[in-house]
Amino acid sequence: MSEKAQKALNELTDQIKQVSTLYSCMSLLGWDERTYMPRKGAPNRAEQQSMLAGMAHEKFTSKEIGDLISEVEASDLVKDPLSADAVNVREIRRVYDKQVKKPKSLVEEISKTTTLSEQAWVEARKKSDFPGFSPWLAKMIDLKNEEAESVGYEKEPYDALLDDYEPGETAENITKVFADLRGDLVPLVEAVANAPKKPDVSILEREYDVDRQAILGKAASAAIGFDYDSGRLDITTHPFCTTIGSGDVRITTRYNRDHFAQAFFGIMHETGHGLYEQGLDPQYSGLPMGDSISLGIHESQSRMWENIVGRSKPFWKYFFPRARQVFWEALSDVKLDDFYFAINDVRPSLIRVEADEATYNLHILLRFEIEHAIFNKELKTDDIPGIWNEKFQKYFGITPPNDAQGCLQDVHWGAGLIGYFPTYTLGNLYSAQFYAKAEEELGNLDEEFSRGHFDSLLGWLRDKIHKHGQRYRAEDLVKQVTGKPLSHEYLLKYLKDKYAPIYGI
Repeated sequence: MSEKAQKALNELTDQIKQVSTLYSCMSLLGWDERTYMPRKGAPNRAEQQSMLAGMAHEKFTSKEIGDLISEVEASDLVKDPLSADAVNVREIRRVYDKQVKKPKSLVEEISKTTTLSEQAWVEARKKSDFPGFSPWLAKMIDLKNEEAESVGYEKEPYDALLDDYEPGETAENITKVFADLRGDLVPLVEAVANAPKKPDVSILEREYDVDRQAILGKAASAAIGFDYDSGRLDITTHPFCTTIGSGDVRITTRYNRDHFAQAFFGIMHETGHGLYEQGLDPQYSGLPMGDSISLGIHESQSRMWENIVGRSKPFWKYFFPRARQVFWEALSDVKLDDFYFAINDVRPSLIRVEADEATYNLHILLRFEIEHAIFNKELKTDDIPGIWNEKFQKYFGITPPNDAQGCLQDVHWGAGLIGYFPTYTLGNLYSAQFYAKAEEELGNLDEEFSRGHFDSLLGWLRDKIHKHGQRYRAEDLVKQVTGKPLSHEYLLKYLKDKYAPIYGI
């Protein structure tokens, strides 16, 4: 190992951490925009974000960083491909090679448009006004098309965007994975729909004081391991988790006084994301080894804590007595089994974030098909409400009564997050496979959950997944952790084992 190469690595690390600090500032501004910023602050916020995005892009894509990467790549410092240094350099190179192809002006324009488009979406959703939002969406799609063309792709533009969230993944493979899953999932959903037993979901639709919801949700979040000395919980229009930097992870939710499940499981979901972020190695903060692998792996953590743990019987054996204390008026006459059945209700629903585990992936399939068609030039922006409703009727047997409960319900497209949606279903698949392995290695987790002990599972996840940063690609991590490639069979088995006894099918 030469002294020159080590010096180059140290300089590269310092430079990348400076870029990460700029992105950290953008994350803070983005969090504030979605939580506390006055509506009229959007134009100024757009200028702030645009300037920072341009600065970060210019610094990251400089010739100096390119030269430093090349110098370290030619040294023995990266001899072991799974060492921290080699992983950092490998991933910096991957992103550098993509970013250097993007014009600074495009990066700035996307950032500015994202802020304004998100605000336009908030207003359009309130009014169920797709025509008012459509010009912003069309502009965002044009910009993302321009981005895909500048970065390049092997087969189709959508792959260039998907790669930002799930490195190495392709639309062709996603299509196959979803088809395999759909083939086995649809009969299960039909069997549940035709089952004679039905839960009393009105239990969840009584009056639940919002302040008390916040207390219970935060208590549950802390119980499963979220560190509130390194994080916080706030209110937003569309729940999210964001990391400002090491020691500062922020989660959000939205409350509905007349529906218990919306906020509670939203908090559990975002807590899962937050636990992953808090489990990353702080010594590599700002570097690939201190960052998550992919959004699919990130979703595996959120979906696991929200559903596999949070909607399990053992979890509620521990938490239901506490829920009854907090909401005595609403739950004093409710038995645990009836509550458990209600929170695991399976039926077609309009809103993705409130969908049950079994039908959730159909929501994702619909979105993937639409955004994929848009980037294949098979669909125009103004056609989205019509095709959305048509597909919704086909998959769920219901038609959204308005666009607010249809194609305007998610912020993703307005925020330029094209290629993001498939990661939710990948996350469901990963989570079931990871959890099956955790149970195999840790033993009876149900018993631990029923006593309010969640540290064994969290410790296992941190050892197997969190601490590795971006050492492995998602598909390699699955093999590394479970010994097998990704398979939808684990998710199907989990769903069948859970819902068969509940519904008597």
